[in-house]
Amino acid sequence: MSKKTITLRAAALAIPLMLPAVAFADDNDIKDNEFNPVNTGVTTLDITPDARGSSMGNLGAATDPDINSQFWNPSKYAFAYSSGGVGISYTPWLRKIVNDIFLADVSGYFKLGGGDNQALSASFRYFSLGEVSLGTDTGMDMQTINPYELAFDVGYSRKLSEKFSMGVVLRYILSDLAYDDSYTRESNTAASAFSADISGYYTTYPMVGRNECQFSWGFNISNIGTKVSYDHGENYAFLPTNLRLGAMFMFPLADYNTLAFGVDLNKLLVPTRPNQNNYDMDSVEGQDEYQKALDDWNKMSPFTGIFKSFGDAPGGFKEELQEIKWSVGAEYAYNQQFFVRAGYNYEHPNKGGRSYFSFGAGFSLNVVRLDASYMLATAQSSPLDQTLRFTLSFDMDGLRDLLGKRKR
Repeated sequence: MSKKTITLRAAALAIPLMLPAVAFADDNDIKDNEFNPVNTGVTTLDITPDARGSSMGNLGAATDPDINSQFWNPSKYAFAYSSGGVGISYTPWLRKIVNDIFLADVSGYFKLGGGDNQALSASFRYFSLGEVSLGTDTGMDMQTINPYELAFDVGYSRKLSEKFSMGVVLRYILSDLAYDDSYTRESNTAASAFSADISGYYTTYPMVGRNECQFSWGFNISNIGTKVSYDHGENYAFLPTNLRLGAMFMFPLADYNTLAFGVDLNKLLVPTRPNQNNYDMDSVEGQDEYQKALDDWNKMSPFTGIFKSFGDAPGGFKEELQEIKWSVGAEYAYNQQFFVRAGYNYEHPNKGGRSYFSFGAGFSLNVVRLDASYMLATAQSSPLDQTLRFTLSFDMDGLRDLLGKRKR
């Protein structure tokens, strides 16, 4: 394998999944025949874009609606308090290793019809893999490319009752890792895909003692769509179709003070790729069985893969449970102007081992809101350690009030 292929694979695949697992390579809980992460294409779609959700351990299926709900649960927009808003998020990715990889995201929504029943939303995310130098096995640099992945989506959400809403999102995805080298006769193509999200959100306000609290739950099945290919259609990869379930409970501490606790569960709805460790590769029969299983996996449709993903893990039900990631988090708010957040995200070491604590804070005025988060990985050698995120949001109602006052 040439230096070029190794470099591209590291950039396109190792960043979201493989590199974090390297931090656990010496963990006693991991055995070579048990390490079996779920493989997908366009893995950057799974990276959290905003600071609020990431600061609570990567959760947001059932938290209060905010401008960045498009990633977590777009059906929440129907319950948004403001008539609209837009947010800009920025994440320097793997900054302990490189300084030119980043994720940028712009999200926003607008209430339709001047009422509170429906909303139109959209987001655009751009993940830059930085500058990648391609070369030959001899170490000679041939060219430099700037690979990237982007996604643009539009969503619609609507209240179906006073307490429940649903939403749908349509998305276009482009993963441009293309190169063409006549010297080595190696090439790679850009991959594009279309996907959809389906989500739901329920919220109610129960009385606990004399206090009115809030309880919410939600779900989001994201990136249901076509497969992608980087090698002219010879092999295909599944999109990171994901099922997210979450619940949140908020209660008042005193006047203007509230505290909310939340939990999210995530499972990739992607079939497990056949693992050579489960076959007798020393025999011809074992090699044939593995190749047949690999061919069947490559030819499997995305919809078939969704249903198969619930029971195809080689380790049975025990391994299926290992594929579930969970997050817990809390948010303290004072007068909906000052916020302090913390959380924890866990992923089983056999499925990637991306586990970390997160912290964050936010400050909101009538027009603008600034949020920041900080990630502290459980393994200090993890490249995700010390990841920072920043989100700047603008509220349409606040901006309208400000402009109205100035006109007066």
